[in-house]
Amino acid sequence: MLTKADIRLVRSLADKRARTDEGLFVAEGGKLIGELRASTLRIRRIYALDGIFAGEDVTTVSPKEMERLSLLKTPSDSLALVEIPRRRLDPAKLRRSLVLALDDVQNPGNLGTIVRLADWFGIGDVVCSEATADCFNPKVVQATMGAILRVRVHYCDLEAYLAAERAAGTPIYGTFLEGDDIYRTQLSPTGIVLMGNEGRGVTPACAAPDGKAAAGRNDAAESVPICARPLATVSFGSSCERPSGRAATEKTERAYPVQGAGRDVIPPPGKRCAVKRSQGEYSPRRLPALRVFSAEAARLCEKNLNFVN
Repeated sequence: MLTKADIRLVRSLADKRARTDEGLFVAEGGKLIGELRASTLRIRRIYALDGIFAGEDVTTVSPKEMERLSLLKTPSDSLALVEIPRRRLDPAKLRRSLVLALDDVQNPGNLGTIVRLADWFGIGDVVCSEATADCFNPKVVQATMGAILRVRVHYCDLEAYLAAERAAGTPIYGTFLEGDDIYRTQLSPTGIVLMGNEGRGVTPACAAPDGKAAAGRNDAAESVPICARPLATVSFGSSCERPSGRAATEKTERAYPVQGAGRDVIPPPGKRCAVKRSQGEYSPRRLPALRVFSAEAARLCEKNLNFVN
């Protein structure tokens, strides 16, 4: 039975201080909660409409009660209280892989998108400054679409972390509009890709990278949205063209199987890459090549990538 105390607890978790005090965050939606149940994270309680979930940890609620519980504008069919995982930052371990570093990213939706993109490209760790948005903010959790279960997000003194990694010889690549063309820059397979705040970019204290990368900008544009930077930085194998203007629902040809990770996906002559959106349509942006960084990314490419004229 749902109580007023249950509602107060759930609603309080919209605030970071309450999440820290209770050690809990909120996840909403049947798909996300289903993934949570299959993960190593511990679910404290599930509130769900009749017939959605079953078990000792499930409390059945009415649609009206779900409206009172939900932190979303449009209430979902289920909501879970999940224990916040305690993860230790191990810099020595991270040096064996590609890592994203975020310098004061403020918008929860942007942070969620970055975590989701990191998951798509097989990047398992994101290191954030202490002023970056909380990754267990309900808006961030929803924007990750389940990626928060697989990507480890760490918070630390980012300036000190980068200084230590620089002293250890770890390559650090910053994303700057005035940087070198990333498509013509030789990058190492491991290291740190540093992205800055939505408004002011990378802070001077952190802006001493080994390389400055620019993600194929349009000279008329003032800035690259922070949520687009990691995608532009780590995925495209060659210069990205602007949208061709073709309808996103045009007839396409099936992609041939992607041959593993760590290589460019090159379309057949006369074709370009098109990536399927979550709504089932294809993005109007056409790419001459796509770089795959992990086996998981290769699997997703095979499912969601087609070649078009």
